[in-house]
Order: sequence, then structure tokens, then C-alpha cells
Amino acid sequence: MIKLIIVDDHAVVRSGLRMLLDGKNNIEVLAEASEGDEAIKKAVELKPDVVLMDLSMPHGKDGLTAAKELKELLPDTAILILTMHDDEEYLFQAIHAGASGYVLKSAPHEELLSAINMVSSGSAYLNPIATKQLMGEYMESFKNGGNSSSLHSLSNRETEILEWISKGYTNKEIAENLVISVKTVETHKSNLMEKLGLKTRPELVKYALKKGLLNFD
Repeated sequence: MIKLIIVDDHAVVRSGLRMLLDGKNNIEVLAEASEGDEAIKKAVELKPDVVLMDLSMPHGKDGLTAAKELKELLPDTAILILTMHDDEEYLFQAIHAGASGYVLKSAPHEELLSAINMVSSGSAYLNPIATKQLMGEYMESFKNGGNSSSLHSLSNRETEILEWISKGYTNKEIAENLVISVKTVETHKSNLMEKLGLKTRPELVKYALKKGLLNFD
């Protein structure tokens, strides 16, 4: 049996998911939680195979923060994000937080079941629509010459900062980790974006993904 915890701030959503999942397709729902801290407490106690986690929980710890903390405490527990946010920024933040999968609440229940089975077995799962949109935007940028530049044009420090940015760290966090000023980080970021012909953080993430710089071990 796949042992699972449901985390969502809406009781109706939790109830509906329990009715859909519990006792079906080799899934056992161990518990429910309405926010991140409660989810962490129950997960540490029950040690589920999968935590099905919402992102937006305004009355407690949010899903991204909880996912990151939970992954540190229970590295063998898979975290599957179930959210309404069809946005690549949330997608990459979820990956950075340690999530193994990302499913939209609008997805058919067959997709959710498939995602649960995949992440419980150690595989990753990304929503097909989000992936298609991400690749479509990347290809469009590539056609326009935005991502065709080589990593060889970047200095070692610029490449290092690109890696930090692509993993979701803020300029302040990068500065603290590299023991440099925020202004220096901003300067390097500006220079590498100019060299690569990119304008936004999502474009930098896509570039890093293509070049194999995203390593979350």
C-alpha cells in the first residue's frame, strides 16, 4: 500500500481527495493536515510514502516552505504538489523545495493517481500542460536567438551565480552564500543576462535546464 498524507487548507478539498484515494488503487490515506507545520508533525510521526501538498495555505506555513523542511527531515518521503497554479515560477520553486511531482487541481483524477504511483516508486512527475508550455516558451525564445549563446562566454563567477539563480535563490541569499555584496550579485546577473540575451529569471532557469546546470542533490 502507498501510505499518503493530504495537505490542503480547505476541508472540502481534503474530504474529496480522501474519498477519491483512500482504499483505492493501493493507496491508504494516513492523515490530513490544513497547513505546513501540521503536515510536518504528522509526517514525522507517521512516515508516509507520499505527501500530497497544496502550495497556497494562507492560515499557516505554505506548501513550498513545508516541502523544503519536510524533505530535510524525511528524505525518503516523496512530495507531490497539487495546486491551482499553472505557472512555471511555482514549478521550479517546487522542484527546488524538493518536490518529486507537480499536478494541477484541474487535472483528471487518473492523472493524479498516476502521479502518486510514479513519485512513490522514486520517479518524478510534472504536469504535461506545464511541461509543454515551458518547452514551447523555451523553443520560441531559442528561435529568437535568446538562448543560443554559449556558457563559454560567461566567467566562472557568472556561471556560479546562474546556477544559484536557476535553483530559486534570491539575490540576497546568493550574496550570503557566496560572501559577496548584493550589488555584486546584481552586477554579475546583469552581465550574464546581457551575454546570453535573456531578460527574466524564468528565461535563465530554462537556459540552465538546457545546459544541465540544475542539480538538486
